[in-house]
Amino acid sequence: MDTWKRRTGLYVAAVGVVILVFAVVYDYGVTVFEPGRNPFLRSLRFVVETFTTTGYGSESPWKTNVMRVLVMVIDITGVVMIFLALPALLFPLFEEAIATSPPTTVDESLSDHVVVCSHNSRSETLLSELDSRGVEHVIVEPDRETATELYENGYRVIHAEPDTVDGLTGAHVQDARAVVADVSDTVDTSIVLTVKEIAEDVRVVSVVEEPDRARYHRLAGADEVLSPRRLLGESLAQKLTTVVSAELGEVVELGDDFDVVELPVARDSELVGKTLAESGLRERTGVNVIGTWIRGDFESPPSPSARLDGSTVLLVTGRREQLERLRAETTSQVRQFTPGETVVVGYGEVGQRIAAALAESGIEHTVVDTVDRPGVDVVGDATDPDVLETAGVADARSVVLALPEDTAAEFATLIVREQTDDTEVLARIERPEAAGKMYRAGADYVLSLASVTGRMTAAAVLDDEETLSPDSQVDVIRTEAPGLVGQTLVEADVRAQTGCTVVAVDRDGDVLTDVGPAFRVEAGDSLVVAGTDAGTTEFKRLMC
Repeated sequence: MDTWKRRTGLYVAAVGVVILVFAVVYDYGVTVFEPGRNPFLRSLRFVVETFTTTGYGSESPWKTNVMRVLVMVIDITGVVMIFLALPALLFPLFEEAIATSPPTTVDESLSDHVVVCSHNSRSETLLSELDSRGVEHVIVEPDRETATELYENGYRVIHAEPDTVDGLTGAHVQDARAVVADVSDTVDTSIVLTVKEIAEDVRVVSVVEEPDRARYHRLAGADEVLSPRRLLGESLAQKLTTVVSAELGEVVELGDDFDVVELPVARDSELVGKTLAESGLRERTGVNVIGTWIRGDFESPPSPSARLDGSTVLLVTGRREQLERLRAETTSQVRQFTPGETVVVGYGEVGQRIAAALAESGIEHTVVDTVDRPGVDVVGDATDPDVLETAGVADARSVVLALPEDTAAEFATLIVREQTDDTEVLARIERPEAAGKMYRAGADYVLSLASVTGRMTAAAVLDDEETLSPDSQVDVIRTEAPGLVGQTLVEADVRAQTGCTVVAVDRDGDVLTDVGPAFRVEAGDSLVVAGTDAGTTEFKRLMC
């Protein structure tokens, strides 16, 4: 409205000046070329009548061509100014009058909710996580246009500044279970201070872009400070080092010597090209494959016809010796590294964490970055084929793209694929929707910063379920299931109904891992269930 008022004022002033100028010119014209006809007020009236199209018959006809041309100029100017007023002033006014206005406060009955400040690509994953668990949430969005769009799309949102008392009070922060601050490093500290001023006991989770600033967030009073870029770098490095070393990756322990683990399939593994059924993994290793990522798409339970390739990551359960046997299947050999066999492209926070993790694992690597600084081996633009050729990507076993822009990562992937088909390409992306293009360009494994941040934040806010890792789409939950008591797993058809897999059962303190289709659930059993967020929520709804 302020913009419209300012625009209207300028327009009215401009019209007044133009009318006055034309009145002076017209008065001069009739005085010189048709003397004796008009006083100045009559000339001013003529121009006003012309601009408002109310008529000027009493002034016509004119005797000279000069006056006829002048009148035509005044006519055209008046019409143009009227038409300019429609899109510049009247249309925006009408649009604002009929537009949907987002609220500035939420229903007073809302409680035990999560306040999210504000909306961005990272918060989308968090909101999905909260929805899958049935947790109420409200977005505090300072941008009116964004808030309006979210409101029209069905989000619970208020239009307010998230670092003000009025804004957070409008979101009923005093009755919230947690607040998530993810705007910027400086604004987030202000949000933390404001929340603690209103309700000191409310849990605040703050997300930092620069890890060095985390201490200031803690000083402000944040209960937990998250650094997703650091985790993203460690996760990408772990995907690489798990394949090339004799160590298993991150595991979730379900009992004595029984774990859930992710294992990526190497490009040169003997499993590549086979379907899950043809691989015979369960028969040969004893593990239970409960999910697969193939070219970024997660499926749980996996289809027996799913064909494995170099972009596949297996989610499996089993005992340590079984998992070790599977690790040997997913990698064709324990590889000896030489300098330059792993190329890290980009040396920001993510790239530095990757390089540090590789160094800790004793893996030699070459770092490419646009800035010449300690730790960088090749200086240049990653979208320049000559730079990547100099870094040796054609002869590298793996390339990790840690670039801050998705388009640059896509282009760099194409360059790598032009130079070699054998190099394994792992990449970070900002937005989850870019994953499809990255896989099409030739990437083998892609990890989204937005997804990692969302899941990492959800885990910190909820803290009630055990997730495999923030870069995973899988939840591992322990719960009793009264709806299954007396039934076998095949009779209950758990997988078909919920998409989840019962991987173990805690019965009287003993963890039972041999839970095939014929396993019968008894009263008091605590089931360990693995599945997607939506799947575990559906399991609890139907079985608990």
